[in-house]
Amino acid sequence: MSANKKADIKRIFIDILCVIFAGAVVGTAYHFFQNSNGFAPGGVGGLATMTYHFLGDKISWSVLMLLFNLPIFILVSVIIDKKLGLMLSLYMLVQSSMPQILSLLGASPYCLANNGEDFNIIFACIATGVISGFGFSMMLRRFGASGGTYGISALLKHANPEMNIAYVSFIMDSSVVAISFFVYGMKVTPVICTLLNLFIANILVDRGLSGIKNGYRFEIITSRPDEIADMLMTRLKRGVTEIKVHGMYSDTDKYLLVCIINKRQLGEMMRIIKSCPDTFASFSKVNEVFGNFKRNV
Repeated sequence: MSANKKADIKRIFIDILCVIFAGAVVGTAYHFFQNSNGFAPGGVGGLATMTYHFLGDKISWSVLMLLFNLPIFILVSVIIDKKLGLMLSLYMLVQSSMPQILSLLGASPYCLANNGEDFNIIFACIATGVISGFGFSMMLRRFGASGGTYGISALLKHANPEMNIAYVSFIMDSSVVAISFFVYGMKVTPVICTLLNLFIANILVDRGLSGIKNGYRFEIITSRPDEIADMLMTRLKRGVTEIKVHGMYSDTDKYLLVCIINKRQLGEMMRIIKSCPDTFASFSKVNEVFGNFKRNV
């Protein structure tokens, strides 16, 4: 078997593990904190959840999630991308199965587990947003998609390439928020909980997409590059890139040192720069660092 074939098999295996884990995380959040507490998530899943509430348990939430989402993912597989459609279908199968599995294991939802004592619906929607947002971010980082709303957006974009698909997500989420007022007894609380859930989940998604392994990129202009580079490599154990530059104001040759550090090293970096008063430095936040940016010691 060729090296490329082995790499492809390994990539598919990791994709499947990621899909199963993300689906289990989101399904667990929905079982424990959302389905029995009278609010909905955004997008297509929100429409399925409100339909489940409206029908009064005549059909299970898991079945409704599959009925609402699987046809979209099948179309994505046929029209857009076969692998993506299959991965999203597996993701939805795992997500919709988790409440059934947890119920069989005797795991009670948040409100029932506490018998109504000390129950707070705000805690429930916060927990849903945090946990499901983590699962969504995993899918988005790996596949660029996390649910039926993406599928609808991709299909509309395929039919009309000039369409701004950002409006689709906005319309879907806005519709869920508006409909939740009528579905959940014309009360304001479910609307607020739906909005809070969406807000928290989106924060987690943005955080997940911006990267966990972040840092700070320093650009240091100095006439003593060897001295400063030695301190950076010795005390911070970070690699340094040196670039020869010319100062237009002073009309002198200087050096630009580029070094990326993590947030815990900011204080030590400041002390190094202050020990060389003739230097000029600026820094910016780096959302993600790939590869090995440590000095090999």
